[in-house]
Amino acid sequence: MNESVNTVVDSTRVDAQEVNAQATATQSTVIASSDDALDVVIAAVQAADDRKGAEIRVVKVTAVSYLADYFIVVSGFSPVQVKAIARGIEEAVLEKCGRPVLRQEGLSEGRWVLQDYGDIVVHVFMPQEREYYNLEAFWGHGETIPLKHLLAPHFGAKNLTEASRSEEHTSEL
Repeated sequence: MNESVNTVVDSTRVDAQEVNAQATATQSTVIASSDDALDVVIAAVQAADDRKGAEIRVVKVTAVSYLADYFIVVSGFSPVQVKAIARGIEEAVLEKCGRPVLRQEGLSEGRWVLQDYGDIVVHVFMPQEREYYNLEAFWGHGETIPLKHLLAPHFGAKNLTEASRSEEHTSEL
């Protein structure tokens, strides 16, 4: 009888060790996934900025939505520019992060392009559509990420100051 009790206790220890190892591996995966998401956000924001996207906003919605971790909202001033911004984001995210867009809508019209990367959703709007749908207000309870934190590696000190000034000016409006 003692032998079977020891076997059960030893088996329980092994099971507990396996559970702890799995939990640690899962936690590492979640952290890596979060870092990966931020890399995608940075690549997308930089690509939008390179294509002269305007009023770029990043909203972290992890705490308020199960749909995604981040929403990125960008304006373009013509259908051609909206398409160029969307294509630039798609190319940059694929090249820098190895992440293809999972689903994309609206590219042929160029008035509102939605790109779904799973944990990141990108919206590239014409100003009229952006104002009408007002996603920033809808997701306003999410955390807005300042662009200076995302564009700093892209620009350098001089442009970071300009980006910061532009961001402060936009928030005053």
